[in-house]
Amino acid sequence: MALEREYDFWLLDLDGTLVDVEWSYTREVFDQVGDRLGREFTDQEADILWNGLTGSRDRQLEEWGVDPTAFWEAFHEEEDPLVRAEQTYLHEDAAFVADLEVPVGLVTHCQEFLCEPVLDAVGIRDWFDARLCCTEETGWKPDPEPVQSVMADLGVAHNGHRGVLAGDGANDVGAAWNAGIDAIHVERVGHERRGQCVLGDYRVRSFDELS
Repeated sequence: MALEREYDFWLLDLDGTLVDVEWSYTREVFDQVGDRLGREFTDQEADILWNGLTGSRDRQLEEWGVDPTAFWEAFHEEEDPLVRAEQTYLHEDAAFVADLEVPVGLVTHCQEFLCEPVLDAVGIRDWFDARLCCTEETGWKPDPEPVQSVMADLGVAHNGHRGVLAGDGANDVGAAWNAGIDAIHVERVGHERRGQCVLGDYRVRSFDELS
């Protein structure tokens, strides 16, 4: 990949960037969460929340009159790590990450109890030299703290190294820029479905375009 030579390190998001899950799994989880909360989620609402199409999921939930804390408690209780891992697939164009010869880190909102089985199921655990699953303690993208934490783990913080973060959402781009590195936005769902365009230093529909 031509861009590899431009950067001293790479950071990547996970869900929607490197991997995705079958829609049937997403639909089932939202049905179960809806039963818990006494509130049905339409296909469009499930799509918006799962893919973060409107940015902050918590803000979107509040706009719909759903308490974010109650939603996430129900959501994580209903997610089965092994089932999710079985229904997760790796995007073919993500294969370039395995060949990167610079430090590589993972910065994801996917919770650790879900992330670990997914990494094993799709066989990409050894792609990363450092990983961080965001929590309330670490902060959430677009805050720069999670990105800066992984940069520190990689030994590339505050020493002039040039890096990039690739992700599928506006929060990924914001986190990269807030941390002072470049951003690649890979648009997996299309701006028509998203309802807006996400700007980045690079905007692609597939990582193959970067070559």
